[in-house]
Amino acid sequence: MNSRPDEIIDAAYVCFTRHGARRTTMHDLAEEAGISRAALYQYFRNKEDVFRALVERLLAGALSASERAAEMEGLPEARLAGILSAKLGLVMQIWRDSPAHAAELLGVDTRLSSDVLGRYDEAMLGLLTRTVQDSYPAADAPEAAEILLAFTRGLEAGVSDPAALPERLRRGVEVFVAGLNNLTPMKEQP
Repeated sequence: MNSRPDEIIDAAYVCFTRHGARRTTMHDLAEEAGISRAALYQYFRNKEDVFRALVERLLAGALSASERAAEMEGLPEARLAGILSAKLGLVMQIWRDSPAHAAELLGVDTRLSSDVLGRYDEAMLGLLTRTVQDSYPAADAPEAAEILLAFTRGLEAGVSDPAALPERLRRGVEVFVAGLNNLTPMKEQP
């Protein structure tokens, strides 16, 4: 059973994807959650706090999926693509759920959640670095991780065809790994 804050965050996702972040009000959030505004204020000070809680939840889910992908057996490109697919999948979900407001939601007031985004990026860089280092010990793993994350951000920024993104990500990771294969010997896979 969900807690009241979880129910409010669920309602926030519905409201933000329906109306956009700017047009959503605390009244909208309370109504969607089925509670009074006074009850809503017992859990969140303002709309920005609700938005931040939603960002935290979404990124925690994406990070958890990335961590599972990092632990997969198989070729490095499959693991790397899996790690990045979770991040890209979140962006695609928002575009699917809210084509009219996705750009606003993905770019809205990053200052409100910049520390959350920073922690998420650090965790993603760590996962990518370890994954590259595990398979390519001679590679500059931190630099490779930065490049892979920047590549994914580029895909996210240019969402003209969301359905094509997974294939573009897979191809990009394959090309990148082919370059690593040419530069450094790959560690034997179990």
